[in-house]
Amino acid sequence: MSSEILINVTPSETRAAVVDNGVLQEIFIERTENLGLVGNIYKGKVCRVLPGMQAAFVEIGLTRAAFLHASDISIPKGQTGDLQKSAKEVPPITSLLREGQEVLVQVIKDPLGSKGARLTTQLSVSSRYLVYMPETQGIGVSLKIESEDERERLKSCLISQLENSDGGYILRTAAEGVAEAELLADLQFLHRLWNKLGDRKSSIKCGEPLYEDLPLSLRALRDLFSDDIERIRIDSRETFSKALSFSEGFMPECALRLEHYKGESPLFELFSVEDEITKALERKVPLKSGGYLIFDQTEAMTTVDVNTGGFVGKSNQEETIFKTNLEAAQAIARQLRVRNLGGIIILDFIDMEEKEHREQVLRTLEKAMLPDRSRHNICGVSELGLVEMTRKRTRESLEHIMCEPCPCCDGKGYAKSAETVCYEIFREILRESKQYETSQFLVLASQDIIDRLNDEDSTNIAELEQFIGKPILFQLESQYMREQFNVVLM
Repeated sequence: MSSEILINVTPSETRAAVVDNGVLQEIFIERTENLGLVGNIYKGKVCRVLPGMQAAFVEIGLTRAAFLHASDISIPKGQTGDLQKSAKEVPPITSLLREGQEVLVQVIKDPLGSKGARLTTQLSVSSRYLVYMPETQGIGVSLKIESEDERERLKSCLISQLENSDGGYILRTAAEGVAEAELLADLQFLHRLWNKLGDRKSSIKCGEPLYEDLPLSLRALRDLFSDDIERIRIDSRETFSKALSFSEGFMPECALRLEHYKGESPLFELFSVEDEITKALERKVPLKSGGYLIFDQTEAMTTVDVNTGGFVGKSNQEETIFKTNLEAAQAIARQLRVRNLGGIIILDFIDMEEKEHREQVLRTLEKAMLPDRSRHNICGVSELGLVEMTRKRTRESLEHIMCEPCPCCDGKGYAKSAETVCYEIFREILRESKQYETSQFLVLASQDIIDRLNDEDSTNIAELEQFIGKPILFQLESQYMREQFNVVLM
């Protein structure tokens, strides 16, 4: 498989895309006015402790206070062993924190919608191959490294370090096959970095960052690069120079694949990434067979509905449905990555009668989700024939980054019909005619409402005027949306 990373840089925005065989798989966007916070470490102040929720709110200098759960407060030192097997009991939040207390915290989830950032006191700093966690003990290995022999080899490379230094380590997926010398070099870099941060702790104020993660252009190299990546194209000379310097110092194998893109056509247009981003913002996703998917993203969950559309197949109905569902399973996995949808996700495949077909569609979905970098869990088919799954959400979805609620419908996805609004105006006039003495009424409304009142509802207006004994006048307000109107007493 031919994979590339494309990095597009402008003064106000940086975008990184992962493309496999010319098809967009993931897109990351970072804007100057709204930089991502995940990985940043702050000195915060506890502003509120909530025993009923086993949580606290912490001020870290953002618009909204951030959320810290008791389970995200660091493990007491002295616990050793395998981090992935270690278990801990969560003590009451009141025994861990008090209001007004200063605490070092790290962002693990960006603010999402109306929710503040999610925090942890289990601090960590990352390099190419390792994550160093000064507040815990033990060694963990990425679950994506499946070979048991390789997992044991990697652990053995670091076991001696547990005796010589505080802290624990997680070996990242990129560490697979890496020599011990390279791992130890990474480890020493992280120790030097943490010591520098320790020197700064006392000099910063509450709400100030102690450590900020790399910008997207460099973070993409650290987190997205793998042996499968053939090229990394960057369309900014300045960013290319920074990336080259960063790679030569920390990722020599990545430096060889960096390329400064100088083409006349915009980089993202060359690979149709702009078109794919536009499609990913649409509710309907067409399938090659003629079927289609419908994505509905809500506060509580995301639902995906599969439809056969114009696909009629060549044999029987069951076979047609089966083929549509197989294609949909692969398309859904890619769309979840591109749209960065997280939380609870409900997939409504077309009902299949044969058990083998249902199992095969589920296996296809599981296989298509394997390349996903976000942790996910597919729960199988429910009694209603729905596939329930979860996908870890650490940043805003593509829709939330690039869009805002429609000013006409306030994000509902629909607006009242002109007929409904006119009937609301009639009821308002009747109500005010009973409550107030006036010589006439003036209705302020949008163009389509005024047109309907003067046309289709002209008879109703005449009858209403006769009933209340007062004339009704109309005035166009060009700035009004359809659902806006005012009834003025004159």
